[in-house]
Amino acid sequence: MSRDNARRGLLVRGLIALGVLVASAFLLLTTDPRLGLDLRGGTQIILEAKGDSDAADRSLEVLRRRVDALGVAEPVIARSGENRIVVELPGVQDPEEAVKVLGRTAQLLVQRNGQTVMTGEGISDASAVRNQQGAGFVVNIQFQGEAPSKWQKVTGEAACEPPGTPGRQIAFVLDGKPISSPEVSSDTPCGAGQAGGATTITGRFSQPEAKELALVIRSGALPVPVEVIEQRTVGATLGAEAIDASAKAAIIGIALTSLFLIFAYRLAGVLAVVALAGYAGVAYAGLLAVGATLTLPGLAGFVLAIGMAVDANVLIFERAREEYARKPNLRRAAESGFRGALSAIADSNVTTLLAAGLLFWLATGPVRGFGVTLTIGVLASMFSALVLSRVLVLWVLGTRFVSKRPRLSGLHTLGWVRQRLSVVLYRRPSAWLISAGVLVLVAFAGLFVRGLNLGVEFTGGRMLDFTAGGPVDPGRVRTALADGGFGDVVVSSSGNEVSLRTGPINDADSSRIGTIVSSAVDNGARQSSTELIGPSLSSELRRNAVIGLAIAVAAQLAYLAVRFDWRLGLATVAALVSDVLVLIGVFAWMGKTADGVFLAALLTVIGYSVNDSVVVFDRLRSLRGSRLSASYPDLVSDAVVQTVPRTVNTGIGVLFVLSALLVLGDGSLANFATALLIGLIAGTLSTVVTAAPVAMWLESRWPRRAVSKKRTAGVRA
Repeated sequence: MSRDNARRGLLVRGLIALGVLVASAFLLLTTDPRLGLDLRGGTQIILEAKGDSDAADRSLEVLRRRVDALGVAEPVIARSGENRIVVELPGVQDPEEAVKVLGRTAQLLVQRNGQTVMTGEGISDASAVRNQQGAGFVVNIQFQGEAPSKWQKVTGEAACEPPGTPGRQIAFVLDGKPISSPEVSSDTPCGAGQAGGATTITGRFSQPEAKELALVIRSGALPVPVEVIEQRTVGATLGAEAIDASAKAAIIGIALTSLFLIFAYRLAGVLAVVALAGYAGVAYAGLLAVGATLTLPGLAGFVLAIGMAVDANVLIFERAREEYARKPNLRRAAESGFRGALSAIADSNVTTLLAAGLLFWLATGPVRGFGVTLTIGVLASMFSALVLSRVLVLWVLGTRFVSKRPRLSGLHTLGWVRQRLSVVLYRRPSAWLISAGVLVLVAFAGLFVRGLNLGVEFTGGRMLDFTAGGPVDPGRVRTALADGGFGDVVVSSSGNEVSLRTGPINDADSSRIGTIVSSAVDNGARQSSTELIGPSLSSELRRNAVIGLAIAVAAQLAYLAVRFDWRLGLATVAALVSDVLVLIGVFAWMGKTADGVFLAALLTVIGYSVNDSVVVFDRLRSLRGSRLSASYPDLVSDAVVQTVPRTVNTGIGVLFVLSALLVLGDGSLANFATALLIGLIAGTLSTVVTAAPVAMWLESRWPRRAVSKKRTAGVRA
């Protein structure tokens, strides 16, 4: 590439980076974040299903779909007692509208001549669009299953009736009220009907009316009517102290990570810190743009993502150091570093995006929200590393002042680790595999010896309501409960009322909790109600999450099989599975609570594990192409050793953030940090002790076809 083309490309990237940063700054200044129940509170609605327990269970899943359609992320929906459902909506702007939508039965019937000919069960989708043939909005409906043929038959019979007669009309009736009774259009053939599996409900709807109608139709009908028993505004479920401590942890963790980058890479590290600040702004603006709900675990994951975003910059800088060692030209070394690291960055991010996208499309609830957050974080990370960081590094290192002082750049040396580490790891790959198997079995044995302590999201428990003699300070209640051994209780308050959600407890513990609450409230408090509640992470949600995750792993395996080969893809998945088993097993041994926050940590660990293996195997692919006569175990060993600086430097950056969260965070965040620390260690070790040995074993059993020297020479030419 000529110097003029390089400058032109740098200018284009600079303008793109500037445009993205300006747009992000505009969003940050003009958009208020949507905070979750733990940070801001929201609206609590208690519904009563007019039916048995089974009908309440089915109603809960319909309500969950409606809440998702309302645009409310991270809601809490759980069974309470025999037939009540508690819905908590974080930061809802119009509670009355939410009550109106949630309470509707939404039983849609299609009638002709007063007879029901179809029901809403055959509808797969509904959307509100502007009426192209008149005023107002209409609702487009898509049919599924046998419904398209039924619709074609009904419209074919109606088309045979004379215009203007009742027989030509088809009525749409929602909850017993006709909402539209259009005639079949004149161009519909008699007997043949309307094909295509779609239709339109007309009725001069306003835009809000059409959106509401589409929402309730799309989410499905409630199996039984539901009645709103209670509606109230509740405060944040986390105290100000916990939020302040988490904010301090985030600041300290990011500051330590920044100082480490500057220490390790000098001027290049300073530029990486600037790029990471840009990453944080762009990622946060992306979350605001899609209206994501920000919870404390979500923000902790966001802070952790900043630490993991260091990885791309470290990959680039280590590649640049290698290039500078071959030919001491700072700007060319930096350019080669970006080109050389591109494949590893692309592969690791594409595998993560595959998982995030499939989790979004296939899962529901908080798992789906995690997919959105992860997608935005990955895209922002790629922008930071490949656009913003590239502009800054090439511009600054290309100046005459820096080029004459290469030691200032931090890219002039291979680094202490690379210079002193020279070891052959895999003389006996089977020994590594046996060691890895023993470690996994010991860790996973905790699941059978001690059992996994599932949180209230998975098991359900009790909801205890108290009425106090005066205003309630929820922070005092949380502190008193934690001191009394009930640190996992979720506390929310509204005026002089306080609600507690606990795991399964006996009557003695319930009485102790009542005594603690009464002593923590001025003028005492009396218990007004106690009811059993079901899990907010329902069986359907858990099933969808597992299905989504399994398909995501299969998609990653397929991608890695294409980009590398199937052996390396299978080795990566083997390491991923071992990381999951180790994390679950160690949590069981420690007696930690596995709740919704743990689920988010588990998904993060899965992404980190794949990312680590991809980086090593990308280096293996490069070495195999340049050293055709070397033995495979030696190539794998060199790939692991050569990526040690990246592994160490990235791990230290993440370690700073997690340590700060562990020390300063509250109980749930401390568990989150603990899970990620375990996952960080397991993910790093599994690449060395599991993924690499598995790849060698597969290669020994099913070796790749050798590439001829003649073909290689032709490719090089």
